[in-house]
Amino acid sequence: MTLPARRLVRTQDLFIAGLFGTLAWFGHSSEETVLIVLLGLLQLLEGRNDWLRSDTGRATLLVLQLLVIYLLIGISGGVNSIYYLLLLAPVIWTATYAGLAGTVIGSVVAIGAYLSFLLYIDWSVWSIDPEAVHLLTIRCLLLAVAAVLVNALGEAVRRESARYKDAAEQLAAANQSLRDAEAAVRRSERLAALGQLSAGLAHELRNPLGSIRGSAELLVRRSAIESPMVVELAQIISEEVDRTNMLVTRFLDFARPLEPRLEETDITVIIGRAANHARVEIIRNFSPEVPPLWVDPALMEQVLLNLLSNAAQASLEGAPITVATRLIGDEAEIAVVDRGSGVAPEKVETIFNPFVTTKQSGVGLGLAIVAKIVDGHKGRITVESEQGKGSAFRIYLPLQSPVKPVRKAAE
Repeated sequence: MTLPARRLVRTQDLFIAGLFGTLAWFGHSSEETVLIVLLGLLQLLEGRNDWLRSDTGRATLLVLQLLVIYLLIGISGGVNSIYYLLLLAPVIWTATYAGLAGTVIGSVVAIGAYLSFLLYIDWSVWSIDPEAVHLLTIRCLLLAVAAVLVNALGEAVRRESARYKDAAEQLAAANQSLRDAEAAVRRSERLAALGQLSAGLAHELRNPLGSIRGSAELLVRRSAIESPMVVELAQIISEEVDRTNMLVTRFLDFARPLEPRLEETDITVIIGRAANHARVEIIRNFSPEVPPLWVDPALMEQVLLNLLSNAAQASLEGAPITVATRLIGDEAEIAVVDRGSGVAPEKVETIFNPFVTTKQSGVGLGLAIVAKIVDGHKGRITVESEQGKGSAFRIYLPLQSPVKPVRKAAE
C-alpha cells in the first residue's frame, strides 16, 4: 500500500533537510560534513514509525544523536567547537518527552559530555584563564536553562493533552449514553404503537375465538356417535383455538399498562425462585454489596424466568448459566450469562422489539415484555452476544424506589 505524499514528506522534514544541508555545506572538513548529514538523517527519522515513537526507539535515536554530536564537537575543537549548541538537541528531547528527573539526567549527561573534552587537553602545555572558565560556565548553564524552560513548556502541554484526553473519553461516554437513550426511546415508541395495535387486535379476536370454540364443542356433542371424524376435527379446532387464545393473552399482557407494585425485596430470593421455576441450575455470583431493591417481585420473577429459560434453550444440556449481581454507581446490575448459540449481529439491536425472535416456533413477545417490565421499574436492559460463544443480558435497576411504592395492607 502506498502512503500518501503528506505522510512520506512532511513540511518540517523539508525545513530540517534544508537547515542541515546548508550546515553541511559550510563544514570545514569532509568529516564534519558527513557527521552533520548523519545527524540530519537521524533527526528526519524521529517519529517515522511506531517503534521510533516508542520510548525504546526514541532513546535509541537520542543515544545515536548524542554520539554523532560528541564526535562532531571532538573533531572541531572540543570545548571551543562552534557546534556545542547542537547539544541542545538531546537536551530539548529529554525535556520534551521525559519528566523533570529525565530532564535533569539529560542535562547532566550533555554537560558532562561537553566538559569531558577538557580531559583531552595537555595541561602541561595549555592553561585556562578566568574568562575562559567564566564562558565555559555560562555555556553549561545555558544548556541547563534551556532544558528547564522546555520541560516547563512540555509539562504544560502534557497536562493539556491529559485534560483533552479525559474530555474526549467523557465525550465518548456521553455519546454512547446518548445513543443508548435514543435507542431506548425508539424502542419505547415502537412498543407503545405496537401495544395499542396489539390491544385492539386482541380484543377483536377474543369474541370470534369464543364463538369458534363454542361451535366446536356443540359440534362434538351432536356428532359424537354419527361421525368420529367430525369429532376429531372439532377437537383440533378447539385445541387451535386454545393456542390462539393463549397468544391473544400474551398480546394483552404486552399491551396492558404496567403498574409495578414495588416492595423492598432481596433480589437473590427472586433469582432463586425463577431458577427453580425454570428448572435451571445456575452459578450464583452475588455481590453482598447489593442492598434490597424496590421491585415488583412477581414481575421481576417473570423477567428472570424468561431470561433463564431463553438461556437454557440456547445452551447445550449441562452448559453453565451464570447469574451475577453487583453495584455500579447508583444502580444494581443483574447479569444472566450463558455460553450458548448467541444472537445474530443483525438481531442484537432489535432483540427487544416485538415479533423479533431467534426461535423457530417463537412469537417474539417474551423479550419485548421483559423490556417493558424493566422500563416500568425505571431501569434498563442491554445485551452482549457473539454467535457460537453465548450471550449476556444485563438488567440495571435503581437502588432507590423510582416511584411511590405500594404500601402493604398491614401498614
